[in-house]
Amino acid sequence: MAKIPLLLDTDIFIDYFNTGRFHALFNSSRFTIYYSIITRKELLTKPGLRDNERASILAELTRCRLITLTDPIAARYSDLRHRYPSLEQSDALIAATALVKRLPLMTRNKRHYRMIEDLPLFGE
Repeated sequence: MAKIPLLLDTDIFIDYFNTGRFHALFNSSRFTIYYSIITRKELLTKPGLRDNERASILAELTRCRLITLTDPIAARYSDLRHRYPSLEQSDALIAATALVKRLPLMTRNKRHYRMIEDLPLFGE
């Protein structure tokens, strides 16, 4: 059976690290988990982050696939910011990543993304 590719929003990682929510997702062989470079930045620059927390985050991220910023993602980001001025910068970058890489986005903040045409939200 083919694995299901998913781009995870930062909030999914935060819930996983803080409460263990979504542990079945992270420990499942059914999914290939991707994350944006912006998620990495958001997780690792949290104020008050301790060294052991940083190490735990980095260890977990090695199990997932990082998507770095590319010219097509940057161009799509620019288009999204123009089309949806109320969309926050980090959300626009994550949405652009999902669109360019053709990955469904898993997020708890669906209201942030619902207005974006052609953006597949996992679970809808």
